[in-house]
Amino acid sequence: MPSLPPETLDIALSRTAKVPLSTQIHAALRDAIREGRLAGGARLPSWRDLAAQLGVSRGTVRDAYERLIDEQLAVGLGAAGTRVAEGAMAGPSPDGPVQAPSFPELFSNFERTPLPFQMGVPAQDAFPFTLWSRIVGRAARAAAAAPVGYPDPRGHPDLRREIAAVLAIARGIRCTPEQIFITAGYSGALGLVIRALRLDGATAWMEEPGFPLTRRALHLAGMTVVPVPADGDGIDIDAGLARAPAAGLAVVTPGQQAPLGVTLTLPRRLALLEWASRTGAWIVEDDYLSELQLKGRAAPALASLDRQGRVLHAGTFSKTITPALRLGFLMVPPGVAGLFGEAAACLSPAPAAAMQRAVADFMAGGHYFRHLRRMKRLYAARQQALLAAMRDAAGAASPLAVEASGSLSVRLLLPPGSDDIAIAAAARADGLAPVPLSPWYADGPEAARPRGLLLGITNLQERRLSDDCRRLAELAKRYG
Repeated sequence: MPSLPPETLDIALSRTAKVPLSTQIHAALRDAIREGRLAGGARLPSWRDLAAQLGVSRGTVRDAYERLIDEQLAVGLGAAGTRVAEGAMAGPSPDGPVQAPSFPELFSNFERTPLPFQMGVPAQDAFPFTLWSRIVGRAARAAAAAPVGYPDPRGHPDLRREIAAVLAIARGIRCTPEQIFITAGYSGALGLVIRALRLDGATAWMEEPGFPLTRRALHLAGMTVVPVPADGDGIDIDAGLARAPAAGLAVVTPGQQAPLGVTLTLPRRLALLEWASRTGAWIVEDDYLSELQLKGRAAPALASLDRQGRVLHAGTFSKTITPALRLGFLMVPPGVAGLFGEAAACLSPAPAAAMQRAVADFMAGGHYFRHLRRMKRLYAARQQALLAAMRDAAGAASPLAVEASGSLSVRLLLPPGSDDIAIAAAARADGLAPVPLSPWYADGPEAARPRGLLLGITNLQERRLSDDCRRLAELAKRYG
């Protein structure tokens, strides 16, 4: 665990008080540890660094640290520094227990190897780590040797140029690097859209079913979210017009609807664009998995048909490279590029430049497209293997139905009344990570919503696939 920068420790000293300075430092650190503001294992700044920040002698800081060690609130490790003792936190903060997140399955152990059926992560065993490590090292050295200064808040020019080229080749979008903004993943892109266009408090169309975190993000921005049903042709524009004709935003996944996996048809694309042009609304195109279309050629992006400048095209590298990058991008119409540049500079600057350089080099060297070709073949095979194994585990007479659900998942449909959330929780306790389907729905009574499990295909192990499917089927039947 890296050292805490001294400036992150809010220690106010009074040189007129009768309390010694070392006692004041000790009290501030003690309270921070006991209240949980300094986590167990965190490395405290060196005597020299903290003394320089506070304007005191190193001996004064040393005395404070030694008192913490005597009280077993810290551990002295010699040359390795001083760390907060594990378990030193006294208990909940005075304000009460910490509130649990809305989606506990998304806030588990972030550092562990992906579990079977886990969604949202690429194949752990098929990524070119040796090549990637070499590129990342080279990019880190280049970033370290770069002139000292603030980086472009829109993102590194090389990466923006590479993304513009990929969008032109693979998605049919004509744009310039000036229209590209590098963001902290898809959530960063969505936040930038809401801030730049000042959509706080507006009404938004949201596909039904649709990604729960997107819906929650819109709610957190103060927006009124209107669920618009999606069917075999994608989002139903007529239903959206009937429910909220004056909405200011529509968030759609036209390439592969999440989680149904269908492609938005051309008539509905044109109707959606006509609505946005006529009403002045904006469309966020979440280009979910378009680069990983497993059958046939991916449909051109919705933004490629946009002639009125209403579509904002968002994508990420989380499914193709790794979600650990926290890198995404947003293509905006030329008429609002300046507005988004100002918002990025003031509120949402691009992430650290070193990883941006690495991704740019990965793309410029042709490795990105080669990697995607390999992953398409691998994922197609794994999807078929999971479909076969899950159907075999469910049994011919079972009420469980198994079907493909987009490129990177399989959908296990459960009988009405099943508790898919409880099944997913039990599966996670058993080392499996399916995602419950019912939280993707927001319309109508909760009891009437479809029940099922979404099973990721990327990190399957052939030798244990049959056993994993059997265990999941048994849990589904037990809680069904």
